[in-house]
Amino acid sequence: MKLLISNDDGISALGIRTLANTLAEAGHQVSVVCPDRERSATGHGLTLHQPIRAEMVEALFHPAINAWACDGTPSDCVKLALWALLDSPPDLVLSGINQGANLGTEILYSGTVSAAMEGMIEGVPSIALSLTSHTHKDFQPAAKFAKLLVDHLAVEPLPDLMLLNVNIPPISWEEIAGVTLTRQGVRRYVDVFDKRVDPRGKTYYWLTGEVLEDVEPPPGLNLPPHIPIDVEVIRKNFISITPLQYNLTYANGLHKLSTWKFNFT
Repeated sequence: MKLLISNDDGISALGIRTLANTLAEAGHQVSVVCPDRERSATGHGLTLHQPIRAEMVEALFHPAINAWACDGTPSDCVKLALWALLDSPPDLVLSGINQGANLGTEILYSGTVSAAMEGMIEGVPSIALSLTSHTHKDFQPAAKFAKLLVDHLAVEPLPDLMLLNVNIPPISWEEIAGVTLTRQGVRRYVDVFDKRVDPRGKTYYWLTGEVLEDVEPPPGLNLPPHIPIDVEVIRKNFISITPLQYNLTYANGLHKLSTWKFNFT
């Protein structure tokens, strides 16, 4: 398959090198376009008020891979690749492998998910891949599953245009309990701004935060309750796959607000 791979951890990240090299060694036609530095938690930002530059990169990847480092956001990278750098559209857009989870409401901030979402917006089925640890450095099990998933999609394509948000627990291949389809959960954080003073006496703030709780999504989303939420299955050493789409319309909200009347006379 022809694959476009991006990320938000940057061109030098071990996760993207492991993913791209694994898929290239398996015989897929791989192109990499990703940020030239870490751009985590940038959401779906696009660069509008300055030029975007992309430089070809050699030696970091498998010799068969064409790679570019871009000074834009993850979404910039995918949009630039699809409209300017690649000679034809890819079969799939992959983003990752991210260093850290993208579970629950984290996907709203995630540059990893946003890069994959940009592919889907442009009409290409997409996959976001995340290793659910900020310290674990063995990306090979996640890359091995990515290869299995890509091979599966080559034979049985996705039935609709969608994004698969895949989270892999930070354990060995033998310890993985299986693969489960999931719903997006809700991950609440204790957001703390650490107040500091720079050498010139100016105050600044550094955003930190820890997970406070993982909870069920609210009712009314028309999601099957028997499907587990993503944050639950990771704790049980399962790989989580959550299908996503970019239309955020709240169907139950449309129903509940249908009685609203506005008098303009």
